[in-house]
Amino acid sequence: MGEATVKTLEGRAATPSPIVEDEAAESPVRSRTRPPRTPARPSIWFEVMLIAVSYWTYSLIRNAVPEQKSQAMRNADWIWQLEQTLGIAVEESVNHAVNSVTWLIVSMNYYYATLHFVVTISVLVWLYRVHPGRYAAARLVLFATTGVALVGYYLYPLAPPRLMNGQHFIDTVLVHDTWGSMASGNFKNMSNQYAAMPSMHIGWSVWSGVIIFAMATAPWAKILGVLYPTLTLVVIVATANHFWLDAVGGVLCLLFGFAVSYAWYRALPHRLPQLVVELPRDPGAGGVRRFLPAART
Repeated sequence: MGEATVKTLEGRAATPSPIVEDEAAESPVRSRTRPPRTPARPSIWFEVMLIAVSYWTYSLIRNAVPEQKSQAMRNADWIWQLEQTLGIAVEESVNHAVNSVTWLIVSMNYYYATLHFVVTISVLVWLYRVHPGRYAAARLVLFATTGVALVGYYLYPLAPPRLMNGQHFIDTVLVHDTWGSMASGNFKNMSNQYAAMPSMHIGWSVWSGVIIFAMATAPWAKILGVLYPTLTLVVIVATANHFWLDAVGGVLCLLFGFAVSYAWYRALPHRLPQLVVELPRDPGAGGVRRFLPAART
């Protein structure tokens, strides 16, 4: 068969345009490819209320999980033995070494008690102000990470190293009479002592670090994004609040959070538009306010 032809108005034969054919062939694929969701401008009061209620709910559920002390102690012994088998059981050495430098361990105690909240909230505020188009997706990552961590606390109670029997870990908050730990001293009865797996100090700090590294433009900010979760890992081990493997659990929870956000928004947070443009209310849509993504950055 010869090449297919079509008749023009003048009666001459013409070959179909390969561009048209290519576009026709590609159109079904394009129609099946769903673009990322269009983000909406977040409301400040809604976000403040949502974060406050969410953290209150998280604390309530976490502390309502049965402590299961005996099971938590057995799990801690098993984790410690596993780490010894893997050759990574150096938490006790780190704990004793850092505890010998008073100013350093006291600083780490305050770091553990405060920056966990301060940095996370600061990153949320920064996202809200500078990256409103990416804020909701990044917030969903954080919420999903925290939600699945609650399941971990319920299914796998775990004592922190400082509470283990037969070991020589130092509870640095008690030894140095440092304020702030919800797991030691005067605050120990207000918090579940056996919810060490996964570590949300790691889950939240890695979330903060990844968001900063992916969205900040200044090189020094990207460096801080890498250093913050790294230093947090050292702190949680030096203060005997977590095992290395607790940190692995926190990272796994974070990966779950990113998967949930990706499934909903069909893009990672930093791939969404940085800004959203608010359009006038559309009378034809019942007065609904519409949003358009601004240029990507």
